[in-house]
Amino acid sequence: MTELHTPQAGDDAAPDNDVVGLLMRQHGDVRNLFDEVETSEGDARQEAFRRLVRLLSVHETAKEEVVHPYVRRNVVGGDGIVEDRLAEARSAKEALSALDDMDTNDPKFLSQLLALRADVQEHARAEERYEFTHIRRSADTAGLASLAKGIKAAEAMAPTRPHPGVESAKANMALGPVAALVDRTRDAVRKAAGRD
Repeated sequence: MTELHTPQAGDDAAPDNDVVGLLMRQHGDVRNLFDEVETSEGDARQEAFRRLVRLLSVHETAKEEVVHPYVRRNVVGGDGIVEDRLAEARSAKEALSALDDMDTNDPKFLSQLLALRADVQEHARAEERYEFTHIRRSADTAGLASLAKGIKAAEAMAPTRPHPGVESAKANMALGPVAALVDRTRDAVRKAAGRD
């Protein structure tokens, strides 16, 4: 089973003191979790899928709150780059939300998961090419570290479920805390009931 390190506020592990390195590692974690969900069955699949939902949800929210505003302000053509990423993220959130409502043993689950995986991987490649490259060029070491700290703080407070339609920093700041509380309560109830 893949052991995930979900960043927490104040967590300054060496690999995570650079926002691009942190996000690239998380992209690797996402790929590994997709592998785990695809190759497992029963309760193991359900548990791996819950971790995938959580990681994708907090990862996207943090980028919406920290990375996208930075790209809009500091990268030539940043608005267009961000709008393209937000459209991809919304589509992925809709697919992830539909999967989250399914039983992981449903015969349709795996085919829909594979379609989501293809979309998520395409989205990650676009981020790496169009955002991460520009961030690396435009931010110094201190700036990269500051953005990484921002990502970790945002992830610590982020919703743990997908919320299609909440893709902007403003929407996340306004709706995110309530959604996070509801999601984290739902997570605790599921765990207490032994459904995770």
